Amino acid sequence: MRTRTTFTCTAVLITASLLGAAGCAGNDSGGDSAAAAPRTVKPVPGCGAGSWTDPADLAPDRKPARCEKGAPAAQPLAKKRTITVATGTLSAEYVAPLQVAVAKGEFAKEGLDVELKVLPTPDALPLLAKGDVDAQWAAPEAAVMNGINGGFDIKWVAGNFSPDPTSKSGLWVRLRNGESAGHIEMAGRKLGTMIGKGSVIAYPMDTSLKKHGGDLGKISFQQLGSADVLTALQNGGVDSAWLLDPVWRKVDGDKKYAFLGGQPVGEPLGGLLFGPTLLIKDPDAGVAFLRAYIRTVNTYFADNYKSDPAFVAELAKLLKTDEATLRSTPSMRMDWEIRKGTTDRLQKAYADSGVSQGTPVPETKAVDRAMYSEAVGHKL
Repeated sequence: MRTRTTFTCTAVLITASLLGAAGCAGNDSGGDSAAAAPRTVKPVPGCGAGSWTDPADLAPDRKPARCEKGAPAAQPLAKKRTITVATGTLSAEYVAPLQVAVAKGEFAKEGLDVELKVLPTPDALPLLAKGDVDAQWAAPEAAVMNGINGGFDIKWVAGNFSPDPTSKSGLWVRLRNGESAGHIEMAGRKLGTMIGKGSVIAYPMDTSLKKHGGDLGKISFQQLGSADVLTALQNGGVDSAWLLDPVWRKVDGDKKYAFLGGQPVGEPLGGLLFGPTLLIKDPDAGVAFLRAYIRTVNTYFADNYKSDPAFVAELAKLLKTDEATLRSTPSMRMDWEIRKGTTDRLQKAYADSGVSQGTPVPETKAVDRAMYSEAVGHKL
């Protein structure tokens, strides 16, 4: 069951100032506070016991939920909907399931015309809250949690991925004279990142920094474009950087750099955010969107998808990246589920870095597992 949050223009103005937005948008998503009618959840062919895992299971070797290939089957909506999804990039591998779902017609099978629109999180978030975009492929970053605290009807409704245990996507540092990977002093260094202190990487980054004499309060941040992070690390513009797949391959094996740690294995830190349109006004379309996304993962990304050369070539074209570089990194563990307590751990890191606003948002207010549960036929 879902309730609608009533919030005033004042709340929107406060939140907008935190996000760098301007003005009160006249959002009518707040509405009444009556609970939505319970939705019927039915068993889904091809999605058995393995299509759901206990959110409290944080084991690194946990197998992600899976249905059979081609499941859950499409259930076309009676009337076609157009869905706009904001994403910070279309070239990163973690966006691949959305790209493939569009290219393979998985959204179309549900009666959805999906447009992927590149927008930075701070720009997209107020639009999501107003209903000008319907979904956001991002993460529960500090700006998102501050927005929810300010009254925005936004929830994290599905995960995206966790890294392969052999991946070195994460925090890299350029070694100084006399340093080695086991003896690094991180306090006082400058770190390059696309988002800054308010990014979800603050959580795993703080863990890695504390192992090397630093923490989020002892380093400075340099916000950079996605194409500039590696360049700044290599030319000395920053001392360290958070490098994603497959970018870290550019420095792996070079003795001038060391890998300090990455995202926890088995714990997605991002994915789909829904605003009031799909959460409240049109949940049928929201479930249809998740059904298509989950089917795409089960059909094309179930296991080691990079073992198929033809599929890697197709991905490289969709992501506009080099095929050899894409093949050089392990397959991501695509994972639509959300682990218990992730938003609590993220918010602690935001508080440690001084970017959170107000009291922590409880998980029940930030996370909604009901839609992906319905898509696979699991009753909460």
